[in-house]
Amino acid sequence: MGTGVPFDYSEESIENFENEKEWKRIIQVTKWMLSKGQGRTMGSYFALLNALAEDGRLEEAEELWLKLFSQNLESMPRIFFQKMIAIYYHKEMNEKMFEIFADMEELGIRPTVPVVTMVGNVFQKLGMLDKYQKLKKKYPPPKWEYRYIKGKRVKIRTKDLDKSQDHDVESKSEEVDESEFDENSQDQADEVDEDYVEQITDVEECEPGEISIVSSETRESSMST
Repeated sequence: MGTGVPFDYSEESIENFENEKEWKRIIQVTKWMLSKGQGRTMGSYFALLNALAEDGRLEEAEELWLKLFSQNLESMPRIFFQKMIAIYYHKEMNEKMFEIFADMEELGIRPTVPVVTMVGNVFQKLGMLDKYQKLKKKYPPPKWEYRYIKGKRVKIRTKDLDKSQDHDVESKSEEVDESEFDENSQDQADEVDEDYVEQITDVEECEPGEISIVSSETRESSMST
């Protein structure tokens, strides 16, 4: 192949490769771009992370995640946490999934509906009904959420968390809200209606990590290795 990439490496081409599920090409292109100091955006890193996971290169995906997480501890876009939780959820790697969720809680990052659904499903599967009830109480589903449909950000009504099916979780966990990569992504992503805000204020407070079952020592050990 030489030192260059024999095809266009624009963001549009990467998007086309994603639509065609050309994971190896995405990996090839993004790695080449990053090695040349080009396209070092969170969007490019997310495209690489997603492609590595889809191509079955879990170890490389985990290495990339740990590197990005350690470098962007306080500003990591929420979509990265959701992606890693989805990866571990589908592979039934429950302990690692709980670790990511615990990190979200400790950093004060409100989980998305798909994240709450996936974690809740695992709690139920493992018979951790007390944890499941605490999860539902702490993170009730919003009445509305924002999605990108044909390039436009639209407000749609969400389904009840308990009625979510596994195939619905899979599709939602793979959706990418472009606003998650914006500078003010947390404010945009957390925009909800007034009824939901009132609902949140009535929820009994839980300490970070109270729902999660992984200790902070375990997470610190996994990051240092």
